[in-house]
Amino acid sequence: MAYYRSLGEVPPVRHTVFRSDTGDLYYEELMGEEGFSSDSSLLYHRHIPSAVVGARRWELPDQTLTPNAPLLPRHLRLHDLTDATTLAETDAVRGRRLVLGNEDVRISYVVAGGTSPLYRNALGDECVYVEAGEAVVETVFGALPARQGDYVVIPRATTHRWVVEEGREVRLYAIEANSHIAPPKRYLSQYGQLLEHAPYCERDLVGPSEPLHVEETDVDVYIKHRSPAGVTGTIHTLPHHPFDVVGWDGCLYPYTFNIADFMPITGKVHQPPPVHQVFEGDNFVICNFVPRKVDYHEKSVPVPYYHSNVDSDEVMFYVGGDYEARKGSAIGLGSISFHPGGHPHGPQPGAIEASLGKDYFDETGVMVDTFRPLQLGEAGLATEDKAYASSWSGGRWLA
Repeated sequence: MAYYRSLGEVPPVRHTVFRSDTGDLYYEELMGEEGFSSDSSLLYHRHIPSAVVGARRWELPDQTLTPNAPLLPRHLRLHDLTDATTLAETDAVRGRRLVLGNEDVRISYVVAGGTSPLYRNALGDECVYVEAGEAVVETVFGALPARQGDYVVIPRATTHRWVVEEGREVRLYAIEANSHIAPPKRYLSQYGQLLEHAPYCERDLVGPSEPLHVEETDVDVYIKHRSPAGVTGTIHTLPHHPFDVVGWDGCLYPYTFNIADFMPITGKVHQPPPVHQVFEGDNFVICNFVPRKVDYHEKSVPVPYYHSNVDSDEVMFYVGGDYEARKGSAIGLGSISFHPGGHPHGPQPGAIEASLGKDYFDETGVMVDTFRPLQLGEAGLATEDKAYASSWSGGRWLA
């Protein structure tokens, strides 16, 4: 992020003595990417941010990944994961269930009715899409209100928690990277400003409010991190609450971007998925399809042409409206379509004819394309509609 922000109290010169009105020393912490060579922010704490008084294992939810074999397109119904009996005890961190994943990115889903513990992802950035409901994401930088349609982008190692009001629920689609997540490079100037042809701009990005101040002792922080065995978890007990920042400044911080503020790029004939891109990480991209005017050539075919994902797997999460290319299938809101590399895919039978002459699509979807094969998590296996693969052939399937 080239968008500089400063909140709270910071000294006039960085890396210099900074004290409170009573003479107490504030402790400066640099949060920076790529070994001091990329975006960073300086945070000023009331207490030493490195202090730890205890540590124990965090047994993560099932992280098992199963290969997509035999190779098939798949339909997953994420709304089948909802359990009303445990909603109040389910939080946005510990309640996530793994849907799909590979070496670069993991996609999870959770319906949460409770407030999460403090959490820090040391593996990579998170981009969490709010499918429904609302919450407040409290962070060391300040608070971020999150509402339906928001992408909540949280930099690696940012300590935060999801606060859900009692009696409410929030549905979250969590995209967890093993890298950083940022706007596509082609949208940015050489200095990092979003360009005129980008489908959104800096004023659409909502940053945190003033820093929070919580005085508590012996506070647990759940940490997801690397190990030789893969993703693992640890719980650190800190002597003081990490929400003790008096001020910060810089270009690295969490923010929200609402899907309704994305300005779709359209054309005379059908435009390919890259025009819908909103973010990217290492070996994957995030796109969103929003309500929009569609192709205006007199013989245009508004729905996508059949295409082979030669280099990538495609995951579409359907969150609003009526997706024209999937008419005739069982896909609805809360569905995922997973189309793997090596298999040509496109509109369901009858969808092309049904789309002809239309000039507007009322659809909202979040798409993740990966450049390494995805595998199925336990939540993906638990919610599969096994009839989907035969939907292009009229349900015919040879056992």
